[in-house]
Amino acid sequence: MFGFKMTDYDLKVYKEELEPFLPKNIVDAHSHVYLRSDNEEIRYWPERVAIDNSIEDLVQTYKDMFPNNTVVPVVFGMSGEEKYNDNAYVAQSCKKYNYPTLFFTDYYMSSEELEKRVVEGGFKGLKPYFYQCRKGVSQRDAGIYDFMPEHHLKVADKLGLTLVLHISKEDRIKNKDNVKTLMEIEQKYPNIKLIVAHIGRAYAKEDFGDSFETLKHSEKMYFDFSANTLPYATEKCIESVGTKRVLFGSDLPISKMRMYRVVENGVYINVIPKGLYGDVSGDPHMREVEDASNMTNFMYEIIRGFKKTAEKLTLTKKDIEDIMCNNAASLYNIKF
Repeated sequence: MFGFKMTDYDLKVYKEELEPFLPKNIVDAHSHVYLRSDNEEIRYWPERVAIDNSIEDLVQTYKDMFPNNTVVPVVFGMSGEEKYNDNAYVAQSCKKYNYPTLFFTDYYMSSEELEKRVVEGGFKGLKPYFYQCRKGVSQRDAGIYDFMPEHHLKVADKLGLTLVLHISKEDRIKNKDNVKTLMEIEQKYPNIKLIVAHIGRAYAKEDFGDSFETLKHSEKMYFDFSANTLPYATEKCIESVGTKRVLFGSDLPISKMRMYRVVENGVYINVIPKGLYGDVSGDPHMREVEDASNMTNFMYEIIRGFKKTAEKLTLTKKDIEDIMCNNAASLYNIKF
């Protein structure tokens, strides 16, 4: 699907719930672009949401979903196989729109090569992923240093880059080693602008543990709530680190998905229209329903979740503008 086909219900949600809440200008601090071959086989359900996402597709999606807002994204490739992590395509395609970009790293890239490619490509930050971890370590068990080595951290610190981290290990942000490493990186590399993606993938209250008892003592660490619809998650972040270190992110193109999210017994479940995304019977996080007439999209559900937090914490208009726009605009020197 090129762009996003809005339903009457989508328009109702946007006009009645979101447009009055949102600032005119928005920065999406977490988006992906990537290309795939036309004849490539669809292997699992996320590819039915978006088999690819060109820069033109991304731009059109914002126009469709936010017809009365201006959205500037921070853009990087897609995790997984190397052909999807096309740093050259990301850099070249975003230049004409003046969008900030992040460089997808490889654990074994030398510091000299990393610095050269980041500077030449005009990248504003790094985007490591635990799929690119060191040999001999399983992706499931990889610690942060297993995919973000010290020589890369030194480059990021030298250049004053942002660093967007997907937290590894099965228990993600709850894992004490992960929390310890995040605090170490902040303290050891003061010029890095560290961003924890998806609020550490804490999609249910049970995913937090006591992590924020430590993380609330961080001084500069940011958290984006991309793909996170849980009001408790943004509430926990804001109560711990304030409104200046929380960032809106969409995780496009996956946030084109038609869904809403529920949590049962500490497990998040995406409720989706029956048959729309193929066979999802083997995924414990997916549940199909027959009636999707009042089902909007993942993007709007993310913002709906944050809106509930804003109402509960009585955030000011300026607080909302900071989280939806100003904080990321300052990090990436974005001008509207």
